[in-house]
Amino acid sequence: MASNVRGPNPAVEAAEESLRAIYACLDGGRSFLLEAGAGAGKTHSLVMALRHLISKRGRDLAKRNEMVACITFTNVASDEIASRTDGHPAIYSSTIHAFCWSLLKDFQPHLREELPSLPRWQERLDEGGGIAGREVEYDLGYPSAKRNDRNISLGHSDVLALVVKLLEKPKFRRLLAARYPVLFIDEYQDTDKDFVGALMKHFLGTGEGPVLGLFGDHWQRIYGSSSCGRVAHGALEIIEQKANFRSVRPIVEVLNRMRPELPQAFRDPSSTGTVSAFHSNGWTGGRRSGPGGHWTGDLPEDAAHAHLEALVAKLRGEEWDFSANRTKILMLTHGVLATEQGYARIAALFSSNNAAYLNKEDRHLKFLLETVEPVCASYEKKRYGEMFAALGTGTPSIQAHSDKAEWARDMARLSALRASGTVGEVIDHLKASGRPRLPEAVARRDAELETQAREGLPEGEAERSSITRLRELRTFPYAEVRSLAAFLDEHTPFSTKHGVKGAQFENVLVVAGRGWNQYDFNRLLEWLGNPAGIPAEGTADRAAFERNRNLFYVACSRPEKRLAVLFTQQLSEPALAMLSKLFGDGNVQAFAP
Repeated sequence: MASNVRGPNPAVEAAEESLRAIYACLDGGRSFLLEAGAGAGKTHSLVMALRHLISKRGRDLAKRNEMVACITFTNVASDEIASRTDGHPAIYSSTIHAFCWSLLKDFQPHLREELPSLPRWQERLDEGGGIAGREVEYDLGYPSAKRNDRNISLGHSDVLALVVKLLEKPKFRRLLAARYPVLFIDEYQDTDKDFVGALMKHFLGTGEGPVLGLFGDHWQRIYGSSSCGRVAHGALEIIEQKANFRSVRPIVEVLNRMRPELPQAFRDPSSTGTVSAFHSNGWTGGRRSGPGGHWTGDLPEDAAHAHLEALVAKLRGEEWDFSANRTKILMLTHGVLATEQGYARIAALFSSNNAAYLNKEDRHLKFLLETVEPVCASYEKKRYGEMFAALGTGTPSIQAHSDKAEWARDMARLSALRASGTVGEVIDHLKASGRPRLPEAVARRDAELETQAREGLPEGEAERSSITRLRELRTFPYAEVRSLAAFLDEHTPFSTKHGVKGAQFENVLVVAGRGWNQYDFNRLLEWLGNPAGIPAEGTADRAAFERNRNLFYVACSRPEKRLAVLFTQQLSEPALAMLSKLFGDGNVQAFAP
């Protein structure tokens, strides 16, 4: 949060005010929520709060074997917190799953008691020979209860569900409070809503449990319905951090007009930059419609591509540097993106539910993207420690020279299939080699497809859509999976909402259009222009409004110096009027190639 700006710095003054409020809560034993808009310096405030606790209570905490727990959204964020607090023994920084497992692992009898009540677990246990006497473990997050295994493995969601159940038990709550008298949650809005709800139920206003510190911004919740979003409780002191250390004044002014209830102070009131919005209403050709109306009003794919190319050329002429480390193109639509990046068939297969592949909800794609690709990348770089870490337990190890030869043979074959084979050929190879091992859910669905192909469906029974998709996915070139992996891992100049959170770039070009069944930015602008018409809390339309608003806000708040937005969908007159209000009349213009 350091600044080189000379003279008064309103952003620093605003951030220092919120820090004083945080310190007062910590010193007084009061729980709080820091609402910090985009670029407000939230992480800095979190680190300063941890350092304050280290300074005031670090020695006493260490003597009593107590720690301040800091739950983060990713391992990268956890490592950063640990680094910025110098690995102090009084600070425990981890992801939510690691934190929950640190509490659960010592409650084996309770885990065995509760596990059968979780979805699908009774069936797994019946097939696997029961639960009696078996150790419950958590490693890769693949649920498994095979008959010949001594241990039972939990899935990621199981860990959260179990900690919510055990929080009902006073002994478990006492253990948590004794071990962690202070609990911080970073990016609270993206944290599992049942977990946050359980903490609020048992520890806010009850006189027991740790002091809670929630850090985040409910306007930046973009990861789905399982996250908690906005949090409110009478025993939770709300602290607003009204600063922006990221963006120049023209961009912050757009954000403040978008969100007047949380105005941000500029880091440098004299800073200059550009904001501009371009619409495609002048297009005279036909526009798209498509299944479910998801594409209604958008440009045809080739026209959208032409508009994007022409706008990039125009911006290059206005001193935009489109190298990947300077500029990010945020695609809030998929028609252009999938074709540009080389995974068009995968996008088309999941066109009715983009989240199934972009959020890695499809089990096969999740396994290929999160296990197979990282394993192969590590192997090709000869980083064998990383490779075995990605593989986890349950994978054949190297214990003799013959094992090494088998590994080399299997990995060479896998590399060749990734280059020129199909998804099905890669899956079949992995089933045979076990390097890496297929998760239970993937193996089960693949076996179901095989059985159906061999025996057919019972008379009058229709094929499940998931099996139909899997059959088609297996025919696709595996190269599409590699292209999708490169895109999701930020190895391209493009991003969707998945590459938006937490990042910042000198310049950002946002392409807003249709193609996602949950997003309609014309409708968003109409809602913003008519506050009285914004849907009521708790309704489906309200959820749609917040989903659209949050993604648009997050996208527009990424740039440091230059922001441009291209709307490939047709905008109504009320939407155009609101766009001009946000960006300024002189900064909105019709655009055509």
